[in-house]
Amino acid sequence: MRNTIDSKNWWTLPTAPQNTICDVAGVRVGSQDLRGEGLCSGVTAVLPHEGDLFRNPVPAGVAVLNGFGKSAGLIQLAELGQIETPILLTNTFGVGPCSTALIRRAIAENPEIGRGLCTVNPLVLECNDGTVNDIQALAVTEDHAQAAIAACGPAFAQGTVGAGSGMKTFGYAGGLGSASRQVTLPGGAGFDLGALVLSNFGQQSALRVFGQQLPPPGQGDAPDKGSIIVILATDAPMGSRQLTRMARRSAAALGRLGSHIGHQSGDIALAFSTANRITRGGADTQSGERLNEDRMDAFFIAAVEAVEEAILNALWHGVPHRGYDGSLLPAFRDRMAEVYRG
Repeated sequence: MRNTIDSKNWWTLPTAPQNTICDVAGVRVGSQDLRGEGLCSGVTAVLPHEGDLFRNPVPAGVAVLNGFGKSAGLIQLAELGQIETPILLTNTFGVGPCSTALIRRAIAENPEIGRGLCTVNPLVLECNDGTVNDIQALAVTEDHAQAAIAACGPAFAQGTVGAGSGMKTFGYAGGLGSASRQVTLPGGAGFDLGALVLSNFGQQSALRVFGQQLPPPGQGDAPDKGSIIVILATDAPMGSRQLTRMARRSAAALGRLGSHIGHQSGDIALAFSTANRITRGGADTQSGERLNEDRMDAFFIAAVEAVEEAILNALWHGVPHRGYDGSLLPAFRDRMAEVYRG
């Protein structure tokens, strides 16, 4: 989007080369679409690294901005501060089969799970795509989840693809979006931060782009509901508490775009670090660098900017389509063109 629309210096930090979450070394993303009569959904996978996540979890934190959601795995993530499976995104009724797929995958890699080893904590996050997709069809399967994981790579599509296929953002076709920022600290150390969003929230009349309200295309306005999932990744050596603090700043990005984090919007942000991987069953103590707490502000700014741009990219890449009931979900890009021509 930034190559077409002048952001008017709204953002201050430079992007990393791809301007996606995969600018953080080792992070991979993949999607599997689900299409059919009345169906427009899918699954998206995020790999914090390409190794065995059960054996080598990554530090993580979670911030529940508004708990109107049905995600799986967040309680243990908050307690232990680590992620031990791929992260799957899907629709609300797809959480079950996606969780099962992650459990089967972990057992295949570690056959002693649940026997000689502890159980595994599958991490699946969701938004309700029922405006466009016939969610009662319960169409998401384990195969879709496994296909999304298999598709993971350093480049990926954004917009109405994978888990984002049927999502609506500020009244427009939305879905998957991503962005990144480079952070340079006073001592010269440099790090990358990336954001990926599954965007399905917002009230059309409230949308603000670069601080200016975007006039809605017509009458009628649905309430701010539907949810957003934010995933932040960084190669900075942060602990779980620091990552939770950073995840919490996602709320500022939603506010900059005009959201008041509505009653029925399940807004959840999680963050992980690819530095200082955890070794399951390792030594009594584990050592590693830790980011100076006084340097967190730079990452707070980066998180807010990256999440805001990721949401706008989800909108920008969204393709207009009709829901299973025949209603049309318009394209944000078309509306932006109308306003700029005007």
